[in-house]
Amino acid sequence: MGLLFKPMFLSLLLFLLWHQTEGENFSNANTTRLSRARELAGRCNFFRGKWVYDSSYPLYDSSSCPFIDPEFDCIKYGRPDKQYLKYRWQPLSCNLPRFNGLDFLERWRGKRIMFVGDSLSFNQWQSLSCMIHSSVPNARTSLMKSGPLSSLTFEDYGVKLMLYRTTYLVDLVRENVGLVLKLDSIQSGNAWKGMDMLIFNTWHWWTHTGRTQPWDYVQEGNKLYKDMNRLIAYYKGLTTWARWVNINVDPSKTKVFFQGISPTHYEGKDWNQPSRSCDGEMQPYFGASYPAGIPMAAVVVNKVLSRIKKPVYLLDVTTLSQYRKDAHPSDYSGEHGGITDCSHWCLPGLPDTWNQLLYATLVS
Repeated sequence: MGLLFKPMFLSLLLFLLWHQTEGENFSNANTTRLSRARELAGRCNFFRGKWVYDSSYPLYDSSSCPFIDPEFDCIKYGRPDKQYLKYRWQPLSCNLPRFNGLDFLERWRGKRIMFVGDSLSFNQWQSLSCMIHSSVPNARTSLMKSGPLSSLTFEDYGVKLMLYRTTYLVDLVRENVGLVLKLDSIQSGNAWKGMDMLIFNTWHWWTHTGRTQPWDYVQEGNKLYKDMNRLIAYYKGLTTWARWVNINVDPSKTKVFFQGISPTHYEGKDWNQPSRSCDGEMQPYFGASYPAGIPMAAVVVNKVLSRIKKPVYLLDVTTLSQYRKDAHPSDYSGEHGGITDCSHWCLPGLPDTWNQLLYATLVS
């Protein structure tokens, strides 16, 4: 992790230990939920496996999907290699069911599915839209966008795939002092109520500093802070989100997922090639374990999910995504603005596997 990150890790560890006994809104009886969530297909852990070459991939053609944003359309914007499209995730002790878009629509006929999060939720939402569209290319669709909300409806099935863009899940509010990140407030959560499925995600923007930092102050209670240890702030924000789930979600009506931490590949030292980044990478990392280890943000996610009262299932995509240093847009994007993108993912590509895992948990 590097010497610079050790003080941050120790601070986080001490903070989590200090809060170990706080439980007024959480239930320690749920500490086994994460292991169960990782074994949603009987005894199989979908998230432990390896990437294998499969000539039948990808699951759809990017040119035939009308929903792909230029940010993710790597082939259209000149990526010359195609091998990154040909890898399939293979769990160690079972097979993932092949995604069936028609079956997905029939199972969720008349339902509303919402992705809630940042641009990586956008990435996954577009992926699922393309995967379904490839199964029913002649189905009538309508696309609506209004503020932070986008909604794609498959009219013949009454299925709404929705995206609510929110950088932090908790509120970012403009006040007299500037933009304030409110760690204990989720007013925007009113838009998430009444869904049949919710898939949450946040982390990417919590690390941003300097000119790319969207907020001026962090607020907790009545106290304003110019800055805060980002992992501790993330823990506090996720804890607020967990309280929202506990209060507002009826598990008999709504399934809730949390997308695990999506890694970046800006620093080749993470896979023992210090001079590299994702730019020019054409193969996954094939080692037995990823050299950088589990990111500290994943420790926070696991801690919060282990204490939540309501069923929230972790799409534990972190490790399998760490291996895919080859799957980013890098310079092959319509919106990179001259900046190499090692954060988001090409479509078709890795988010299709995230959605295969989502589908597998739903049908198992």
